[in-house]
Amino acid sequence: MTHAPLFEHAPPGTPVPAVSLRDLTVAYRETPVLWDVDLDIPAGSLTAIIGPNGAGKSTLIKAALGLAPLAAGSVSIFGEPYKEQRDLVGYVPQRGSVDWDFPTNALDVVMMGTYGRLGWIRRPGKAQREVAMRSLEQLGMADFAHRQISQLSGGQQQRVFLARALAQDAELYVMDEPFVGVDATTERAIVDLLRELQARGKTVVCVHHDLESAPDYFDWLVLLNVRIIADGPFAATFTPENLSRTYGGRTHVLGRLDHEAVAREAQEIELRI
Repeated sequence: MTHAPLFEHAPPGTPVPAVSLRDLTVAYRETPVLWDVDLDIPAGSLTAIIGPNGAGKSTLIKAALGLAPLAAGSVSIFGEPYKEQRDLVGYVPQRGSVDWDFPTNALDVVMMGTYGRLGWIRRPGKAQREVAMRSLEQLGMADFAHRQISQLSGGQQQRVFLARALAQDAELYVMDEPFVGVDATTERAIVDLLRELQARGKTVVCVHHDLESAPDYFDWLVLLNVRIIADGPFAATFTPENLSRTYGGRTHVLGRLDHEAVAREAQEIELRI
């Protein structure tokens, strides 16, 4: 499914999308992983990228950030090529892709988020350390600032990486499965952080897998299965028809959603009574 560029002929004053992909194709060993993707993600949105395993979700964000080679197409961030806007982007990779045995502590990891604004010559100092500590504090990790990252739990490690992105003070935050394998405390901390970032005018794009929580966490949705199946405001896009097209009519996915819809309706009736 090919989308016409949403902003190509937009009226003057229309906000530039945070992320714009045109005719994007990525292939590994001549096998397309993403095919002819046209997509605009609005600035200021909390966007979820959702689809089945192998749909190309992580590849999509890596391609947008120059971490996966393009077979065709183009990427722009706030209207300019990514290489000119990289300082505006904070990236939180999948936790499983990080070497957590690297000998460093939580504070040093978070301070790395300030390096982009320092340039190659200046070394981080007191101001950067204060920014890093505030970021750790916001994620409930200030008491672990000097703890080796290998000694942290999975949820704590994820919060450290979120704090690093926060210290960067980016305009666009791209997160790859930030909720996977975290405890309830970390999940609440992530949700609070997403909402605060949006309140500050930031844009957040997350690869997400949980259909149950997605409507509560995000306001813009991209349904992906090698191609863009549908994208738009969450309430209008998160439909049984679109989900069926995305997941190939897998009954265990759609059946669960139907059950949840019935449960919510029953709860609403009970509250009205």
